[in-house]
Amino acid sequence: MTATFTARGLTAIVLPLAALTGLAGAAQADGWTPTRSIEFIAPANPGGGWDTLVRTTSRVIQEEGLAGQNLAAINVPGGGGAVAWAQIARDSGNPHKLFATSPPIILVPLAGASRYDHTHFTPVARLITDYSIVLVRADSDYEDLGQLIEALGERPNLSVGGGSAPGSMDHISMAGLASAAGLSAAGVNYIPFSGGGEAMTNLMGGHVEAVITGAGEASGQLGEGSEVRALGVSSPERLGGVLAEVPTYQEQGIDYTFDIWRGVMGTPDMPAEAVAYYEELFAQMLETDGWAAARDQLGWIDAYQDSEEFGAFLDEQREQFSEVLTELGLIGG
Repeated sequence: MTATFTARGLTAIVLPLAALTGLAGAAQADGWTPTRSIEFIAPANPGGGWDTLVRTTSRVIQEEGLAGQNLAAINVPGGGGAVAWAQIARDSGNPHKLFATSPPIILVPLAGASRYDHTHFTPVARLITDYSIVLVRADSDYEDLGQLIEALGERPNLSVGGGSAPGSMDHISMAGLASAAGLSAAGVNYIPFSGGGEAMTNLMGGHVEAVITGAGEASGQLGEGSEVRALGVSSPERLGGVLAEVPTYQEQGIDYTFDIWRGVMGTPDMPAEAVAYYEELFAQMLETDGWAAARDQLGWIDAYQDSEEFGAFLDEQREQFSEVLTELGLIGG
């Protein structure tokens, strides 16, 4: 597999915020508003990408006074998301339940680890693009990405942890990086954890030698006096804030990028008027100063899509990820 194929298959289209034009005003045509607290589920333990998205968006919406009801962050870990999806699938039509989503909603079912995929739920909005970042402990012998890759080639048992299930997002991201660097993608000793927070705990405890996770969720661990060292980020260009010091893979001679789109979905058969309400809510959130500050701190890129666009995008992603998983030898052809 070539790095070019991997990058093409794994790269999401970043849409400008101008795509929001014309959306405002249409969302509440039927006048629906929530009548009680909204359950906003992160399908993993605290500290990971889903959890960061849920808590960041909930906080900004509350601080900006955009919703009449509270968005209550709830963690439902297990199965790389599968436990939460099974619970949400049983709550068909509930307009007061949302969940954060990203590539595992495609990858986990493709790997056969969940009977529920994106088609069982209601797309609400895609919000941002995040990127993968490779971390080691600050006292690690690995000073840059090249040294880690060289060690991976010499020591196939070298463990790399991640916050998603085998065959899911972090695993695919690391496998693609290894392949682009000339190693066996299927040979990466990937250790799955239930969320980026647990992966980081195991890195600090010395149970894995490196971690691959979302750059946004790792940003709070970096900076002066950090106990971790960032070796590289999968973005095409350097990110902002504390992540500005982290070189890209491409800067280090590995022609590979990996985009992590993140968004929001609802229960099966969520009423159209509720979907419209949430579309407008998140569109308004993206235009606030509070969101801009949080987004920039986390190194996220705005990539809004409404429900219809997001649904079509998810269908496309399934086709692309199916090709990539087959190419990496992680599912049968």
